[in-house]
This record gives sequence, C-alpha cells and structure tokens, in this order.
Amino acid sequence: MATIHDVAQDAGVSPTTVSRYLNNRIELPPATAARIDAAIKKLDYRPNLLAKRLSTGKTEAVGLVTPEIREPFFAELASAFEDEADHHGYTVFMSSTRSDRKREIASLERLQDGHVDGLLMMTNTPDDGTLAGLIGERRNVVIVDEDIPGVSVPRLFVENSEGAYQATRHLIEAGHRRIAYLGGPQGLLTVNERREGFLMAMNEAGIAVRPEYVAMGSFAPELARAATVRFLELPLPPTAIFASSDYLAIGAVTGLRDANVSVPDEVSLIGFDDIAFSTLLTPPLSAVRQPVEQLGRQGFLTLLALLNGETPPLLTRLPVELIRRQSVAAPTSKDFRA
Repeated sequence: MATIHDVAQDAGVSPTTVSRYLNNRIELPPATAARIDAAIKKLDYRPNLLAKRLSTGKTEAVGLVTPEIREPFFAELASAFEDEADHHGYTVFMSSTRSDRKREIASLERLQDGHVDGLLMMTNTPDDGTLAGLIGERRNVVIVDEDIPGVSVPRLFVENSEGAYQATRHLIEAGHRRIAYLGGPQGLLTVNERREGFLMAMNEAGIAVRPEYVAMGSFAPELARAATVRFLELPLPPTAIFASSDYLAIGAVTGLRDANVSVPDEVSLIGFDDIAFSTLLTPPLSAVRQPVEQLGRQGFLTLLALLNGETPPLLTRLPVELIRRQSVAAPTSKDFRA
C-alpha cells in the first residue's frame, strides 16, 4: 500500500507538503498540485485515516441528525450540508431518527464517543429537557430549523413569524376574511412563531380569529385532511386556508378534493416551505419559500467555525420569500355546498 512518503517522492515534494495539500491547508502552484494529484492516482494512494485520527485527535467527519430523510425539506437540507462538507474535506455521517427520542440520544452519544468531530442537530418534536441536557455536555453542536430550549449553542432559523404574516396578508389582500389555520404540534419554535405571524396579520386587519377555524397538533397530512373536512362542514365555512407547512397543505388539498371543492375558485390555499412538489399541484401552490439549501450550507459553515475554534453567532435568522401562484384568488359569493 502506497504511503504519503511514496506520493511525495513521486511528485518531487516533501511529505509535509502533500499532507497540507490533502488537508486544504496550503495553496500550491497549479503545476505542483497537478503532480501530487497525478502521483496519488498513479500509486492509488489512500490516506491512513486511523493514523491521522491518532495524530491529530480529529476524525474530519461530522454528523447530521435529521428527523426524516425521505421528506423533501430535510433531504434538500441534508444534500446541501453534505455538499458544503465535502468541499471542505469532511465526511458526513447521517442519522435519520424518525422523530424517535432514543435515536436522537444515540446520535448525540456518538459525538461524545469521538466518532465525529461535530454535529448538526435537527428535531421536530418538543424536547422534555433530555436533548438539552445532553447537548449542554458537548461541544461543537449546531441546531437548525427547530429550537431546543435551554442550550447555548449556535442556532439557525428562518423568519417564521414574518413568513406567516406575509402569507396571511396575501390572503387578506385578496379579499378573504374567513381564514382557517392549520398548525403543527404545539411547543415547537416554528409552530409557535408561524401562529404568531398569522395572528399578527389578522389582528392588524381587524379580523377576529374564529376558534373553529384553527386546527393544530401535527404535521401529518392525514390530520390536516380531516381538519379541512371539518372546516367545510361548518355553518359558515372558511373561504381560505393557511397551511403552516406544505405537508399540511397536501392534507388540505386532499380534504378539499374529497369534498369536491375547487381551489382557488371556492377556497384559496397557501402553504409554507415551497418544497419541490408545490408547483406540481393543480393549481400550483402559493407558499412561503424557505432558503433550505442556504440552511444546509450555512449550518455546515457554522459548525466548521466551531471546529476551527471560532465563535459564530448564537442565533442566525435567514429570510423567507412569498411565492405567489394560482392557489389564491379573491373569494366568491358562491356557496360551494349549494
């Protein structure tokens, strides 16, 4: 098996130069870099990661904990995180917890056991203090998307309240006054902030929030579908629905379709996330767009700053954008139940 000394001899440089080049710690003239690359390929050189770990105390690997890799939002964020990590020479070990607290705990313990140098943590279930306690005992952890109260580590969120405010204002400006709201499980940062934005826009417009128009408790499309059906069965049903995640919007679309209610001719609909399938619905879904790729890339760069001994901001907020499509229109006086 070729060694770093073999590569250095073939390329006509010192082993230290090869080592620094492979670790992105030196910028070489193109001709020198090309000679090293050619020697690595010719000799089929593979770095001895175990020796490197023993000598530096680092694995040059980071962990990414995600609630669900199959959902487009988390998949896109994970892909961006991995791309940025690869660009900086880091390997990513990914853990999909399926919102299981035991899996989340196991992922944090891997960091303590030295399997990775740092961890980007995402959860979508309210913490009972368990995660906060574990994170408080560890270094090099970054939290993205949802908060874990009680910890003092860098966190990256989007402007949830502002996005919800914009979405609700869009419905109000289209002429709607009977606006229903679909929310996730209470106790989560995104759920609380998006509800605040909704209430802010409604109060600002002088529109009373009807309790029967509000359904919260889960991000599951099935529950959103059932809630939408209940909205439509009210004596005075809503003319618009704000679904505070695109998965809730899918459930609302299903409920409206089951009731043979047309979007936006009879009920307008807007979501939050703007993941890929939003444009594939009929009609295409208006939504608040989250900067998902930026969350992933910035998440890694924040973690990298910690690994380099820097002190990144404890809180970073990324902006959102209202995307207007064909699922919102002015309300009609027609009663869709007639």
